[in-house]
Amino acid sequence: MLDKKRINEAQSNLKRYLTEGLIKEIKIKDSRVQNILLNNCHESLKVAELLNNGNYSNLWTIVTSYYSMYYAANAVLYGIGYKVGEQISHKVTADALIVYVMSKLEVSFLEDYEEAKEEALELSKNRASELVEDFDRERSKRSRFQYSTTEMVLKSKAQTSLVRAKKFIAEMEKLLS
Repeated sequence: MLDKKRINEAQSNLKRYLTEGLIKEIKIKDSRVQNILLNNCHESLKVAELLNNGNYSNLWTIVTSYYSMYYAANAVLYGIGYKVGEQISHKVTADALIVYVMSKLEVSFLEDYEEAKEEALELSKNRASELVEDFDRERSKRSRFQYSTTEMVLKSKAQTSLVRAKKFIAEMEKLLS
């Protein structure tokens, strides 16, 4: 679960990102942009599955799983009116998920579990936090494994990345519908 320090850091960063133009609020959306992001998301996930199922590359299973999540996150951010720029886009996306999307995920989870209202509130906060935290973990893991030649990439890590990506994308797509 995301701790308060990480949430506060994301909120502080987002204020700076907006001022510096690293993320911009958009007034007029172009549906083609969101469609491209979603297509990239699904293509990346498909590649991750092919790599994983064919035992071709654990490293690239992790990298492409992460990218599927990255594109889905950016599609959701675009859908709610934010466009992430090119500089430090992965960090900006992670922080924007925490600030702009996590509460929407909590609402989505509440709708899913409407019958058990008391339990759903706690569960939804935990699941939303876990989902955003999964994105953050995968961002860090992708960077660590993609640029490190000394760390051995294990099959189980690749499997975890693929499972997280599928779960993440399913929830992002709920927000888009």
